[in-house]
Amino acid sequence: MVDQSNPSVEPDNERQKKIQDVLGTETGGRTGRGKTAVVLFAIPFAWSLFQLWIASPLPYMFDFGMVNSTESRAIHLAFAMFLAFTVFPMFRNRSSHVPVYDWVLALLAAMAAGYLVVFYEELATRAGRNTTTDMAVAFAGILLLLEAARRSLGLPLTVIAAVFLTYSVAGPYMPDVIAHKGASWARLASHQWLTTEGVFGVALGVSTSFVFLFVLFGAFLEKAGAGNYFIKMAYSMLGHMRGGPAKAAVVASGLSGIVSGSSIANVVTTGTFTIPLMKKVGFPASKAGAVEVAASTNGQLTPPVMGAAAFLMVEYVGISYLDVVKHAILPALISYIALLYIVHLEAVKLNMRGITRVETPTLAQRLLVWGTVIVGMLALTLAVYYGIGWIKAWSPDYAVWIVAAGLVAIYVAVLGYASRFPGVNDELTAEQLETLPPVGPTVKAGLHFLLPVVVLVWCLTVERFSPGLSAFWAIVFLVFVIFTQRPLLVFFQKNGQFADAFRHGARDFSEGMVTGARNMIGIGVATAAAGIVVGTVTLTGIGLVMTEFVQFISGGNLLLILIFTAFICLILGMGLPTTANYIVVSTLMAPVIVALGAANGLVVPLIAVHLFVFYFGILADDTPPVGLAAYAAAAISGADPIRTGIQGFTYDIRTAILPFMFIFNNQLLLIGLTGWFDLTVTVVTAVIAMLVFAAATQRFWLVRCKWWEVVALLLIAFTLFRPGFWWDRIYPPTEVSPGVEVFERVQNTEPGETIRIQASGMDNMGSESTITFDLVLPEGDKPEERLQQAGLTLLRDGDRVVVDAVAYDSAPANAGLYFDWTIDSLITQTDRPPRELVFIPALALLGLMAFLQLRRRRAESVGVTRTA
Repeated sequence: MVDQSNPSVEPDNERQKKIQDVLGTETGGRTGRGKTAVVLFAIPFAWSLFQLWIASPLPYMFDFGMVNSTESRAIHLAFAMFLAFTVFPMFRNRSSHVPVYDWVLALLAAMAAGYLVVFYEELATRAGRNTTTDMAVAFAGILLLLEAARRSLGLPLTVIAAVFLTYSVAGPYMPDVIAHKGASWARLASHQWLTTEGVFGVALGVSTSFVFLFVLFGAFLEKAGAGNYFIKMAYSMLGHMRGGPAKAAVVASGLSGIVSGSSIANVVTTGTFTIPLMKKVGFPASKAGAVEVAASTNGQLTPPVMGAAAFLMVEYVGISYLDVVKHAILPALISYIALLYIVHLEAVKLNMRGITRVETPTLAQRLLVWGTVIVGMLALTLAVYYGIGWIKAWSPDYAVWIVAAGLVAIYVAVLGYASRFPGVNDELTAEQLETLPPVGPTVKAGLHFLLPVVVLVWCLTVERFSPGLSAFWAIVFLVFVIFTQRPLLVFFQKNGQFADAFRHGARDFSEGMVTGARNMIGIGVATAAAGIVVGTVTLTGIGLVMTEFVQFISGGNLLLILIFTAFICLILGMGLPTTANYIVVSTLMAPVIVALGAANGLVVPLIAVHLFVFYFGILADDTPPVGLAAYAAAAISGADPIRTGIQGFTYDIRTAILPFMFIFNNQLLLIGLTGWFDLTVTVVTAVIAMLVFAAATQRFWLVRCKWWEVVALLLIAFTLFRPGFWWDRIYPPTEVSPGVEVFERVQNTEPGETIRIQASGMDNMGSESTITFDLVLPEGDKPEERLQQAGLTLLRDGDRVVVDAVAYDSAPANAGLYFDWTIDSLITQTDRPPRELVFIPALALLGLMAFLQLRRRRAESVGVTRTA
């Protein structure tokens, strides 16, 4: 009998059943039996092969198997929809049997997507003149896509897509504020299915080109044993600290989340080991699960994958992949540092102790080891960087082969060194973590797992390959590792059979291929279904309607707009996967924030807006009552999932404030920095601010905080995050001059510098609007000539300056400037002391609080001693 009073004693088989139920919402519960199992293994394996083929240079080398972007998207969706109908049952059940009607629906869905491949040329030649067959396929494809989304992702995304489809045809019957002229059913079907504006748009293209490969890379990395290595390494390094297993869970989940596209899979992968360890050292079940949830959801904020959003941002924002990584890295890092600090505060409050190490190194030994590692890594990095550069210059034709041979030699040498340490590549079990493993041997035993990650980062940052090609070469090397690591270990250790080692590697490879594809079913269907929302925006112009609607309900206040947007993200995210949530909300709300920010004189970078909506979409993964990550953690910990979700969200409040901060302080996204000193100040103050905020939310710093200390900590954190809020009230950041002075201002502005212009007029919806935009001025002899080169032609009209022409795709055009608008004013940055001076009183107040709390802690410890 199960003891209902203590959830922690729930039988393992019941707990595993709950875990599998939660995982089934992402990867499907059916694997089939007999011939069905063969098909459900072969199809995802073939999908992975197809994705690797189109990402590789092989089609161009052999002039065979080349497909264009539209055809590859259609094949990608055909695989995803086929698997959605065969792997995910129509109704939730644990049967492995696939009924006949699911096979029929799967084939019809694949045929509807494949129709664009088979009849690609015919569809291209008769664009706009669709046949009855075209319309039948389009309608069937949309309906089958909605059902595939319902099965693999739940009802919310299906309902949202259906609402937008209905809105497309019912525009004339809508309330005036959201009404439009409407579209016929035929035009709707054609637009959504037979063009690249809807289902087969940018989002599905990103899923096809980039996301699949990174998800596959993550699956291979897990099968190779890197997941176990990350857990053991984090546990060995942090387990001796207060709340050590919880800190290890944060680090391990962060490392896994770097290449994982799913917070739920991250929770199950790492949480199976870390949550019981957290409970063992004294964490309550709900808090143990909440730490894992917070760490896993934050893993999707961390480059390079960011839950697939990094690649979508490349397309939507129009910047390079490396720029997305650069802007996203600091908020992700300080969020993780703060989570580690929260775990530490929880451990201090509960008076926990770490797990005792068998061997405790001295401080001098630690410094020597870390110093040697850091210096060695720097030396190795410089040697590799300049060495490869020298090889390219010395032998450009054979450089690839020389570098590949060198990489293989390094891999063999590292694996040979790792083979000296016991436990390398062993399956991780809970019994192994009963004692704290030694740091040195644990870290050294898996160094070869880092090489594929190094290849990925090198290809992205140094070679500047596309993300897809970078992931392809990293996968190629990782597959080589999977096939060779066990035979090489047998060779080095002389304690096994080569045949078994090769069979094990082949099994890991095939399972990785299938696991990667099954993990992509939900993402592929989600990006396609979310494309319906994007298609509705381009078909109906609802984006401009949303701008007016949000401006109406918010009164034009940017802070209210941001709160409203964050609320929408959280609501949608409760039922949508992260990728679909980001696509929907960024399509609808990102232009609204940019437009209304410009109308209020605040130029918000587009990347900041997209990261804003992405962050709140991520937070929905642990938001009750639907947060599936919390359900997965609760299934492991035995706690109530709602309590786990609420506790996880309280830990994630630190993440919730970050988007508001970097909207108003773009330096947190490393935008507008002037040099290394500015970068250092930004990073240090951001970390301090986040730690102070974490202490305030926990109501505990050096001792338990009083209410006024909490207020003071929040004030300090706000000041460090947004120093301009106070400084702008002392020294106004800008001065406004009349628009008629624009020519004189341009004449006196150096080439490459920026002027900020505010203009007003009637937009294409017939409404009076005001915008603010930045204009980078090129070289030129006359002001008029320089403005024209920047995309803007202006004319004097009495006592005002009007817009005579706006160049297509220029900064003024992208900001929403139209012909015959008036240049109202010029906004100029004033010469004032640096706003960072406001940090001085904030840090002084923090020092005073530290002094008072330390004195109080000493008094409390003396009182406890006397009582004892």
